[in-house]
Amino acid sequence: MDPLHLRTAGTSLVISFNSGEAEIIHWGADLGDAALPDLAILGEPIPHSAIDANVPAGLLPQASSSWRGRPALRGHRIADGVSGLDFSARLRVVTARTEGNSAVIVQADPEAGLTVSSSLTLHDGGLLELRHTLTNDGATPYQLDELATVLPVAPDAVELLDLTGRWCRERHPQRRPIQQGTWVRTGRHGRTGHDSSLLFAAGTAGFGNRHGKVWATHLAWSGNHEQFADSIGDGRTMIGGSELLGPAEVILAPGASYTTPALFAAYSDRGLDGISEAFYSWFRSRPHHVLPAAGTATAPGKPRPVVLNTWEAVYFDHNLSTLIELADSAAELGVERFVLDDGWFRGRRDDHAGLGDWYVDESLWPDGLTPLIDAVTSRGMEFGLWVEPEMVNLDSDIVRAHPEWIVGPSVQSYKDGGRLPLEWRNQHVIDLVNPDAWQYIFDRVDALLRENNISYLKWDQNRDQLEHGHAGRSSVHEQTLAAYRLFDELKKSHPGVEIESCSSGGARVDLGILERTDRIWASDCNDALERQTIQRWTGLVVPPELVGGHVGPTTSHTTARTHDLSFRAITALFGHFGMEWDVREVQGAEREELKRFIGIYKEHRGLIHSGRMVRADVPDDSLMLHGVVAPSGASQGTDLPGTTAALFALVSTGTAFAEQTGRITIPGLEPDRDYRVEAIFPAPGDADYSHTFTQVQPPAWLADGAVAGGRFLAEVGLPMPILNPEHALLLKATEVEA
Repeated sequence: MDPLHLRTAGTSLVISFNSGEAEIIHWGADLGDAALPDLAILGEPIPHSAIDANVPAGLLPQASSSWRGRPALRGHRIADGVSGLDFSARLRVVTARTEGNSAVIVQADPEAGLTVSSSLTLHDGGLLELRHTLTNDGATPYQLDELATVLPVAPDAVELLDLTGRWCRERHPQRRPIQQGTWVRTGRHGRTGHDSSLLFAAGTAGFGNRHGKVWATHLAWSGNHEQFADSIGDGRTMIGGSELLGPAEVILAPGASYTTPALFAAYSDRGLDGISEAFYSWFRSRPHHVLPAAGTATAPGKPRPVVLNTWEAVYFDHNLSTLIELADSAAELGVERFVLDDGWFRGRRDDHAGLGDWYVDESLWPDGLTPLIDAVTSRGMEFGLWVEPEMVNLDSDIVRAHPEWIVGPSVQSYKDGGRLPLEWRNQHVIDLVNPDAWQYIFDRVDALLRENNISYLKWDQNRDQLEHGHAGRSSVHEQTLAAYRLFDELKKSHPGVEIESCSSGGARVDLGILERTDRIWASDCNDALERQTIQRWTGLVVPPELVGGHVGPTTSHTTARTHDLSFRAITALFGHFGMEWDVREVQGAEREELKRFIGIYKEHRGLIHSGRMVRADVPDDSLMLHGVVAPSGASQGTDLPGTTAALFALVSTGTAFAEQTGRITIPGLEPDRDYRVEAIFPAPGDADYSHTFTQVQPPAWLADGAVAGGRFLAEVGLPMPILNPEHALLLKATEVEA
C-alpha cells in the first residue's frame, strides 16, 4: 500500500503502511511535492536484547507490535461472566483512502472483534485534526478503558511546555526537559478545570514566541481527560491525549461504537506564534465563527460589541431604577451589550438558593424583565442574561420536587438515604443524563429566550463535578455529551443568540465547548496584571474575538490591587472588550479617557479580531511586547498607506533590572515596507498619563512618532520609554509611502 502524504501551510504528515499497521513516519516541516522515496530505507537497526523486528510508532501504538510505551487502546471483552478477554488487540490496516488533505484509515483485528477507523484532516492553515472510532464487532460486550490519540515528535524536541493554574490564576506556563518516562496531566474535575493544560507543546531547546521548532496538541473535550508526553527507552517521544473514563463508564455492546474527542495538533518552525496562527486560521474558517468584520456570503459579519456586565457593579442587589441608571451611563459611554448577571430568578438573594428555578422572580420583577430589557434596547444596546443551567441549590423548588435529579455516587436520592457529594459554592450538579431533567432545563432556558428579547447568554458552571454518577454509575462521559446536546439544541432553536462559556471564570476552556459557544470568560479575575498572563496564554490557542476581557474597578475585587485606567484598558483591548464596573462612578477626566478608549476599541476591533497575533521575545522578564498585525489585503491592512497596519502593547509587569528599557524590537511587519510607529494611549491630557512613565526625558521618537522599515523595526527596534511597573503603552503602526 502506498504511503499517505498530507501537506499544507508548511506542514507535512506522512503515514507508512509497510509494517501492516498505520505508522506516522513524519509530522513536521513540509517535504514538498516531490515523490517520497521507498520508505523501506527507514528500517531501523536492531539492538541487542530487543525485539527481533522494527517496532512501529503506530497511529495506534500497541503491545502486539511490541510497543513498550503507553498504548493507545486499553480495554477487554466480557464473555460468559469472564472479563479480561481480548486484552491485547493486533490491529492491522484494512483500508486507507484520501480526499484532498483528509484521510480515513481503517484497522481491524477480526480475532478480537475490534475495528478502529481513524479520520485525519490537515486544515488549510496547518492545523491537524485527528480522531478514532472504535467499533465492537464481536458477539459479547467490550469494556473500553482508554482510546488515546497520539502523534510522534522529532528527536530534537527536548523541552515540554504545558499550562496550569487555579481559580483567578488560570493558564500559567511551566517548562521541563523531556526525559525518559511519561509526563501526564490528569483532569478529574468533570469539566476542563482551572489547572488544565490548554496546550501540550514539545520543542527544540529554548523555543520561544518567535523562534524554534514546536509540535503542539490540544484535546477538544470538556470532561475528564489526560494529556501526556511519553518518551520510551529507544528514544522516541509521543504526545497526545485521551478522555479519562470512569470505572466501566463505556461498555460497548455488540455493534456499538465510541468516538474519541478530536485531538488538534500544529507544527511550527517559527515558535509559538506559528502554533497560534494554525489554530486561529482554523477557528476563523468555521462557517459558524463569530466574524468580526464583513464576513462572508454565508456568514455575515458582526463587530464584537462593547460589553457591560453588571456583576462587579451591583452583585445580587437587583433594583430596576439602579440598573436603568447603569444602562444610561453605559449607553453614554458607547456600550453596545448590557448583561444582567446572577440574582434575577426566584429566591436568589445570595448563592445559597434558587439555582434550578429558572423563572423570573416576581417579587423583584413584578412586570418581568421586560421593563429593563426595553430600557436597555431603547438605548441602542443588546440585552444579555446570566444563567447556570447545569447546577442546582438544595434550597430550590426543583430539588424539592425532584431530589433524584442531583448527581451523586448513590443509586438512591439523598431524600431516600443516598449519599450526596460535598457541596461546592453551596451547589450541586443536575443530572443531565436523566432525560426528564435534561428536558426540564432545555424547556426553561428555551422559554426564557422565547419570552424575552435576549441576544446573549452568559452561561456559567461554577463547580467541579466530583463523585459524578447517574443511577449509581460513573457518568461524566454521558453528562458531558448531554451538556453539549443542550447547547446544540438551544442554538438550533435560537440561532441568533450568542452564548458565552463561563465556568468559575476559566475552568471550561477547550475546543469542545468552543464548538458550541461564541466566547469564553478567561478568568473571574479582572486584575490587569494577572490578566496579562492569563490572556497571553489563553490566546496561544483561542483568538481574541472569543476571549472576554473586561475593565474592572480601579481596585480589583479579587486581588485588592489598584491600577490606573490605562493599564486596565490596554489589557482588556486585546480580546472581546468590555467592562465589569459601576461606570456611574466614573466621572470627569477619567470618564473622558474611558470614552476615548472605547472609541479606540471600536476603531480597531476589526484588526484585533482578524489579524495575526505577534508576541516578541523580550529578554527582560519584566517587559512584554505583544500585538496584532493586519493580514495582507485586509481593509485595515498593510496594502493601504495611512491605515492601521498593527497595534502593539508595551507592558511593564514589574521593576526592570536595568535602569533603561533599551531598544525593543517590533516583529511581524512586512520587512520591505515603511511604517510610522506612534504611541496613542495614554496620551497627554488623559487622566493617568503622568503616572505612566518614570523618566526625566522620553526617547526621541515618542513625541512625534518614528518612521522605519519593517526589517529595521524587527532587527534593531526602538528605544522604549521607561514605564512604571504595572503600566502599559499602546503603539500603532501605519504604513507610509516608500
